[in-house]
Amino acid sequence: MFKSKTIRSTAIVALVLSVLPSLAFAQEGLNGANTAWILTATALVLFMTVPGLSLFYAGLVRSKNVLSVLMQCFSIAAVISVLWLLYGYSIAFGPAEGGWWGGLSKSFFAGVSVDSLWGDIPEPLFAAFQMTFAIITPALIVGAFAERMKFSSLMLFVILWSTLVYFPVCHWVWNSNGWLFQMGLIDFAGGTVVHVTAGVAAVVMAVMLGQRRGFLTTAMIPHNLTMTITGAGMLWVGWYGFNAGSALAANGSAGMALLATHMSASAGALTWMCIEWIRHGKPSGLGAVTGLIAGLATITPAAGSVGPAGGMVIGVMGGFLCYFATIFLKHKLKIDDSLDVFPVHGVGGILGTLLAAVFVSQELGVFSGNGYAEGMALGSQLGVQALGILATGVYTAVVTIVLMKVVGILTNGNRVTQEQEQTGLDIADHDEKGYSM
Repeated sequence: MFKSKTIRSTAIVALVLSVLPSLAFAQEGLNGANTAWILTATALVLFMTVPGLSLFYAGLVRSKNVLSVLMQCFSIAAVISVLWLLYGYSIAFGPAEGGWWGGLSKSFFAGVSVDSLWGDIPEPLFAAFQMTFAIITPALIVGAFAERMKFSSLMLFVILWSTLVYFPVCHWVWNSNGWLFQMGLIDFAGGTVVHVTAGVAAVVMAVMLGQRRGFLTTAMIPHNLTMTITGAGMLWVGWYGFNAGSALAANGSAGMALLATHMSASAGALTWMCIEWIRHGKPSGLGAVTGLIAGLATITPAAGSVGPAGGMVIGVMGGFLCYFATIFLKHKLKIDDSLDVFPVHGVGGILGTLLAAVFVSQELGVFSGNGYAEGMALGSQLGVQALGILATGVYTAVVTIVLMKVVGILTNGNRVTQEQEQTGLDIADHDEKGYSM
């Protein structure tokens, strides 16, 4: 008995001694808490697209197009993931100097191994986290051309647009070699990279595709607001990973970003509801969730630069401005941005990017701890913010126009036929129905 216990104890000690060197090696330079949080944040941001954004958009269209919207978001998630592996990650975060793109040295994730680190988290994890941002950005644009763009045209456009717009702009803003990064642009989680690029592309595509048949003359009522509100709730939760995850650490900055994000979302929803209540006598569920998204989009670039009070003020301003931008775009300019991508995401991203420079000021009492970079003041920082918005917006608009024309030639037109639009894209594009009753 004593002998068997001795043998067992010796075996356990030997096992522990053999494992300790590998544990020490695995922990060298790696922060376990930060890694665990970014693993969670990555799942949350993917959750924003599938199923969050998918359900949010799908409920807003007519029932004959519900499956097409779900399919578009799902397919974008798949194709962007492959592009990110092939060359997207390298263009965005590759080491090439000169502020325009990262080169192709990290194509196919070359050099990205279980041992490589990005700061104190594994580089494969950082690549996966950034991939989820690359996925949701073109998925946001889907809302602008819902119910009228061919699936084949969409997929080709997304491949080209991500290659020529999202990946390079991501490099400009978030790669330490990027020219806007080096100028000191404050964009914590994607005001320019995500919301300005998606919003500008959305309004350009809406104009070029033209209005849906019956726009402003025929009721186009969302077929399932329960689905939309469910998707909005998923987006609200997922946005914690989007903004707080952008701290790339489990620390106070992440906590403050999460709190500011929540306050902005709440304030945006309440602001939109109150405006509707005053103007129309009743608040709507659709208005509440649209205001929620406006608050989330507006706080995104500023989430790392403000406190909860600043977040609340930004949410109020976002809800207010995005509401009237929606009315102006649809009823004054008569642009059929089907699901209000530009007035919510584009306008919200622009506003939030500008306000990031304002609310980072310590004098306002809503400061979270970062402050201006050395040599920067409110005026100079606002100048950098405006330049970042202008550069990303104009570049996106020009490339989107060119790509829409090229894709239209290659696919024999970007828009479905009148008969297909009448039938619905579920049947026209996929030969399926979202509902069989």
